[in-house]
Amino acid sequence: MFKAFFSLSKLPFDKESDSSIFFMSACFKEAFARLEYLKSIRGIGVITGDPGSGKTSLLRSFAKSLPDNLFKPVYFALSTVTVLDFYRGLAYGFGEQPKFRKIDLFAQIQAAILSLYKEKRITPVIFLDEMHLASNHFLTDICLLFNFAMDSLNPFVLVLSGLPHFADKLRLTHNLPLRQRIVSKFQLVPLNLDETADYIKHRMQLAGANQDIFTPAAISAIASNSRGLIREINSLATNSLIAAAQAKSSLVDKDAVYSAVSDLSI
Repeated sequence: MFKAFFSLSKLPFDKESDSSIFFMSACFKEAFARLEYLKSIRGIGVITGDPGSGKTSLLRSFAKSLPDNLFKPVYFALSTVTVLDFYRGLAYGFGEQPKFRKIDLFAQIQAAILSLYKEKRITPVIFLDEMHLASNHFLTDICLLFNFAMDSLNPFVLVLSGLPHFADKLRLTHNLPLRQRIVSKFQLVPLNLDETADYIKHRMQLAGANQDIFTPAAISAIASNSRGLIREINSLATNSLIAAAQAKSSLVDKDAVYSAVSDLSI
């Protein structure tokens, strides 16, 4: 096992790593700032990015940063289910026993949001992930559900996250009412070479590495083959560590990376 070989205390590129130590690239800092702005003004925001660019990790880290006494985060990746299933899931997320009919669920969810906001002084923060898969009908219902006091009140924060073509879907005339209500939007971009190097070093140090294990050439190879996407960086770096350990090498060089690329067929 490479963890023992490199004297690491834990797996360095495990996706379950503590969200409180999330790596902040320049792009992620800007995205986090946009979410902080959305938190302060409330309303609807959009985060888009390529697969593996770190959207879900960003949302998880932001949710972790919210004070429990002021915010109630609720996360869903349910965009492929029916609207009724979504309503039921949202009701469960607010600790409610879902009503049977859609119209009753609608009223139940709005009442739960208003109760949290007005009576308990807690702002619900709803994260809807994988929104590029959502139907136009689903998007229309979201627009209706999160309309309070004839659209004069925003007692919530709603973050819609998905692949870049979700933005194209929002530009359709059918979705104009929802698009007009979006107050913040941001698209994540891949890590560049320097950020990839910093990311790998950051994760290795958190795993207990007390010296650089990846050579500059290895990092360059990981950056180019992963296209700067965090999920692919994690996979390549992990398999490169395995290849180096199997070769009894104390360093991960570009040959170990190319071996990982071959194994993963990237």
